[in-house]
Amino acid sequence: VQLQASGGGLVQAGGSLRLSCAASGRAFSSYGMGWFRQAPGKDREFVAGISWSGASTDYSDSVKGRFTIRRDNAKNTVYLQMNSLKPEDTAVYYCVADRLPRRGVVVRTAGSYSWGQGTLVTVSS
Repeated sequence: VQLQASGGGLVQAGGSLRLSCAASGRAFSSYGMGWFRQAPGKDREFVAGISWSGASTDYSDSVKGRFTIRRDNAKNTVYLQMNSLKPEDTAVYYCVADRLPRRGVVVRTAGSYSWGQGTLVTVSS
């Protein structure tokens, strides 16, 4: 699978950004998708995930209520809408695709996913 993330940039605290990730190379609609992030000097962390059917979503506590993940199977694209951004959201955001098809739940383990290139999000205070 090939994953192409876009939409990162510089935004002021309180602002919004929408990340997009276009997938190719396999049947998009059969696989869960997600986003991880890595801030400078920190470990990568799970941000959000959506199951292959779209019926299940999961969010880290740090973004719950502010970020929304959704998928458009017709466009082979997953989105991350980020609202009320905080300086601590500054990180490189990575789009990921589940290695297993039709997994019924969202998993938070990085090794369960194939990774795309990242897109940098910078939130200024």
